[in-house]
Amino acid sequence: MSPAELTVWRTMLRAQAKISRRLQADLLADHDLALGSYDVLLHLGEAVDGRLRMNDLADRVLLSRSGLTRLVDRLQRDGLVCRESCSSDARGLFAVLTASGRTRLTEATPTYQRGVREYVLSRLDEHDLRVFGAILNRLAAG
Repeated sequence: MSPAELTVWRTMLRAQAKISRRLQADLLADHDLALGSYDVLLHLGEAVDGRLRMNDLADRVLLSRSGLTRLVDRLQRDGLVCRESCSSDARGLFAVLTASGRTRLTEATPTYQRGVREYVLSRLDEHDLRVFGAILNRLAAG
């Protein structure tokens, strides 16, 4: 790896960590909601009937199955999600967004979107946004 390549790699890691920390701080301060919890609520909120199989949800939020289980346990204790059995697979479980979870998601979304705009999107012009999107799509596809 060349010094220039290493610099790009490290800069990408630093940028991602810095942006995530800022979003986390905003969500915690304004809504007492961690970024990972917001991500789970967001994916459930976008799903049909506010429900996803636990395995599918883990893949979407980029957590291990055990990591998601612990997170959903906390969200369930807070009344933001519940678990339901899968009628077609006795071993399968759904995570389901509750009414309280949908309310918290609705309240937190403007804070999240404001942070994404402030920390990322406002720093890119239209050309940068297209190029950045294309680069990220290439990286995500590999």
